[in-house]
Amino acid sequence: MKALKLFLIFTFSVITLKAQNSFVIKDVRVFDGDTIIDQTSVRVANGRIVEISEAIILQKKDEIIDGKGKTLIPALSNAHVHAWSPQSLKDAAKAGVLNVMDMHGVEPYQTAMRQLKDSTDYARYYVAGYAATAPNGHGTQFGFPVPTLTKPENAVSFVENRIKANVDYIKIIVEPWKETLSLETVSEIIEETHKAKMIAVVHISRLEDAINVLNKNADGLVHIWWDKPIETSELETLTKNKSFFVIPTLLTTLKAFESMGEGSNKFLKKEDLLNEVKKMHDANIPILAGTDPPNLGINYGTDLYKEMQLLREAGLSNIEVLKTVTSNVANAFSLKETGFVKEGYLADLILIEGDVIEDINAIMNQKKVWKKGQLLKE
Repeated sequence: MKALKLFLIFTFSVITLKAQNSFVIKDVRVFDGDTIIDQTSVRVANGRIVEISEAIILQKKDEIIDGKGKTLIPALSNAHVHAWSPQSLKDAAKAGVLNVMDMHGVEPYQTAMRQLKDSTDYARYYVAGYAATAPNGHGTQFGFPVPTLTKPENAVSFVENRIKANVDYIKIIVEPWKETLSLETVSEIIEETHKAKMIAVVHISRLEDAINVLNKNADGLVHIWWDKPIETSELETLTKNKSFFVIPTLLTTLKAFESMGEGSNKFLKKEDLLNEVKKMHDANIPILAGTDPPNLGINYGTDLYKEMQLLREAGLSNIEVLKTVTSNVANAFSLKETGFVKEGYLADLILIEGDVIEDINAIMNQKKVWKKGQLLKE
């Protein structure tokens, strides 16, 4: 017993010392979540960014990391996933994705997985719990029981039950290729969600449904519409009266079209989808990157880079693409102390070989990933 106590004291001491280690990334280019700092140094201590300056005074205890020829950016976030095991969170973290937003899953499993939030080698896990859907609607086909709604009066209990499950936001499904919720029911869910001071995001695939739910004050769309382009006048009206974000899931959509074969001919082409994203971006609608894994074989880690490449292809600048996987997600979902490289924030960081501002594909050249100042295992 005494030996065990000594071992635990020793282990705790090692962990504490490790957590208190400080390091300085010297002479590095920084994307801070908003802008570029061409050359500076960043000090990390006790898991936080404590100083950003060209003139950091080095101390003997500091570990010095050479940042020359490298870029430091906030850790990434994936705004649309379905994670079914801790391995999913580990795969995400290995690719520098330290925050994932789950959009429909089994609440008891999610509760257990969320306990890994402080573990270095796992992504933080934010959840919607069960998504709101109709009986036999989209989301009921995956082999686990899902609570459903049939009328607006069900909205109160549905939202109350998600609050009891400690969800982070509410997800609503409007998908007319199966049974789906009425607009009246969707409106009530959004209203109850806002009463609870949470955000409501909506799965859509048609432009008409997107406009309808946004007019009912949905906070975000978790897919882009497939069926037709939005008219300039419609977009201007929406942006004038509403504030919302969009997670286009371009990679998922294009893979879905591939799987449909000729059946996808009635939907927008790739260039049209990209153009819709550019329209929204130009209208100052925040764009968030999400990939919807594991649907269509998409992975939890490096496939987020493919979504970034598609957003670049849509016409977003490299800086704006980086925002879609960092600060835009943090702002939209109110993620605390992450998504930026700023003093006082958690040291959730990626050090990249090369200049990701000039070449978005440099995101694949990650040299080091830190979560709260702790280096992830390579």
